[in-house]
Amino acid sequence: MYSASSPYRIITVCTGNICRSPMAELMLAEALKAQGLGGDVEVDSAGTTAYEAGHPIDPRAARKLDAHHIHSAHHVARAWRQEWFGERDLILALDVDHYGWLHETAPDGESLAKIRMLRSFDPAMAGRSTLDLGIEDPWYGGHQDFDSTWTLIQAAIPGIVEHARTAITDSSGKPFGGNRLDHKQVTSIS
Repeated sequence: MYSASSPYRIITVCTGNICRSPMAELMLAEALKAQGLGGDVEVDSAGTTAYEAGHPIDPRAARKLDAHHIHSAHHVARAWRQEWFGERDLILALDVDHYGWLHETAPDGESLAKIRMLRSFDPAMAGRSTLDLGIEDPWYGGHQDFDSTWTLIQAAIPGIVEHARTAITDSSGKPFGGNRLDHKQVTSIS
């Protein structure tokens, strides 16, 4: 459970932690910083497997992020660690297989309550089945697939930022000192 004495912690999760989850991590961190929440919310990422552990972000993902002035050179892929269920406040699955894996691995109901599909924060996806909320792995495709991944993640970011802002506000008992979410600011990361 989140406490105002520490940052609100979000983790994005995909398979190898070299494409989707680092893109989501870095895009979200940039949006949170733009909204003045960078010091109150921390974002990281991991993979459900160790296949890519120790490797850098996929060059195609890096190019897409660089085109929007989001730097990714420091990213090093890593595998999920069980203790993160207790240490993270929001666990965002990028695809349905990650969501299922996290649900199967979660140690308790409190951990289960933290798991959400990233795209569940996209207002255009409201009311849709979890099966409709996945982002396919762009690793198997080309640059267009990374463009699509960017677009799908970007559509969910304002909702995630607002969710984090609400969690911080609810925990402290008073509104966060920054401005209310400006959807245009968050969606125009560049």
